Amino acid sequence: MTSRTRPARPHHDRATGRAFLYRAVRRPHLFGSPAPSGRPLGAQVASLLPDSGSPTVVELGAGTGALTTWIHKRLPAGSRLLAIELDEVLAAHLAARLPAVDVRQGDAERLPALLAEAGLTRADAVVTSLPWTLLPQRRRDALLDAVAASLAPEGLATAVVTRTALPGRVRDLRRAFEARFGEVTVLPTVWRNLPPAAVLVARRPRRAAAEDA
Repeated sequence: MTSRTRPARPHHDRATGRAFLYRAVRRPHLFGSPAPSGRPLGAQVASLLPDSGSPTVVELGAGTGALTTWIHKRLPAGSRLLAIELDEVLAAHLAARLPAVDVRQGDAERLPALLAEAGLTRADAVVTSLPWTLLPQRRRDALLDAVAASLAPEGLATAVVTRTALPGRVRDLRRAFEARFGEVTVLPTVWRNLPPAAVLVARRPRRAAAEDA
């Protein structure tokens, strides 16, 4: 269950930044950016989500909640927000920081099972903060399959792609999304983010549509 709330206060931002940096230094292979997503990027991602009805939204790689805060603020009362984080320390930090959000520590490859454990069958949107361009191909494809299989036929998925990513990796990532979604677009770069980043938006998951048919 979620409801509207204000974005985190500045002293929470500082604590969150320290928590993120500490874990990023210890486990750099799990992080695609040296800092949590900034406010302009968070606001852009949140604007893609419905602000009426009772949608189910999942965030993968929630980290310290830089995007979670904006998603939570955007969603209407009666919606469901499931924040999934692999790192146990960051998951505990996020659960304490945003007690109204359903935070679960687990592997995003298990997304269908994690949804079932939460009493859910499909998500209307899956927002990701995963380091997509740093992942081995097998891991990337398994995660994308899990996302596509977990979405409603009209659902959407997002990915944050930093400007520091290798162009070849970015092209491969887009092709991987296009193999699983009927529509893939990239929004304008958010230059005020650190590092600058663009949001990839994928709609009409092919696997979800095939299963429903």
